[in-house]
Amino acid sequence: MAKEIESPCASICRLKGELCIGCGRTVDEIRLWRAMKRPEKMKTVKRAAERLKKLPRD
Repeated sequence: MAKEIESPCASICRLKGELCIGCGRTVDEIRLWRAMKRPEKMKTVKRAAERLKKLPRD
C-alpha cells in the first residue's frame, strides 16, 4: 500500500489573501486536503513549496 502523503501544515495558520503563509496552500487546497487522492496531494505539496519560496520574508 502507498504511504500516506503528510499534510504540509506547519501550524502557522495565517492567511495572506487566499494563501496560508505557514504551509503555502490556498484556502481551497486546505479545505479539500482530506478528499484529495494521493497524486493530487503530491502536486499540492509541490505547488505549496514553490509558493513558499516566492513569499517575501517579513
